[in-house]
Parts: sequence; C-alpha cells; structure tokens
Amino acid sequence: MLYEREYAVKKDDFAVAGEVSAHIKRKLKQIGVDAALIRKISIAAYEAEINMVIHSDGGLMSVAIDEDTITIKCADTGPGIPDIELAMKEGYSTAPQSIREMGFGAGMGLSNINRNSDNMHITSSPEGTTVTMTFVF
Repeated sequence: MLYEREYAVKKDDFAVAGEVSAHIKRKLKQIGVDAALIRKISIAAYEAEINMVIHSDGGLMSVAIDEDTITIKCADTGPGIPDIELAMKEGYSTAPQSIREMGFGAGMGLSNINRNSDNMHITSSPEGTTVTMTFVF
C-alpha cells in the first residue's frame, strides 16, 4: 500500500465540505497520478463527500492507493437510501429546498460517481450506506 488515510465527514458541515476530496486531489498530484485520472477521481470523491454532508448522519471517508488502483470508501451511519436504483437516476434528488438554494441537490451525485469511477458499489440500509469507488491506473 502506497498510501492510506481515513477522514471524518460530518452531517451538514458545509464550512468544510469538499476539504476531504481536495486533500485526496493534492495527494494524487504529489505522487504523480495522471491529470485526467485525478480529475475523474476528484469529481467522484467530491460528489460522495457532499452526499455524505447532505444526506447522511455523518461517517468516514477513506482512500487507499496501491501500485495500480485507488479505492475510495464512504461509509455513513444512516439513514440509508430506500431505493438505490431510483437514486442512481440523473436528476433524482431527495435534497430539501434549503440545500437546493445553496446550490446543491441537483440529483447528479451518484450518477457522476458511477460515470467517473471504474467500478462503483453501493450497499444501504437504515443503519447506513457504503459507497466504494475504484479507479485503475
């Protein structure tokens, strides 16, 4: 393992929302990952982090970098996604109006994660949701 780190993501903490994905982006630049891949990873990581801030009760976001893959795992503590298939549809959002007024909640998060990662896996229950993204270089 070249690098491994875990970060706490708090519910409704918009003051620092995006800092985890920015830190991951800086680390990828530091180790010389291709700029096009960094862009894809940054988009997916940011979308996942913002989803955790908006929709979850908080949780942990981790990154693991080895010789040929980067894995980002977001595990929150609830309330879960009742219908993953519906949540994957572009434009579908459960974000309240107050979040939309802040410029978030357009319903593109999960579809952008899926589009930018080489592999995405979601599990969800009322106890929490785990989104795992893998990128190959």
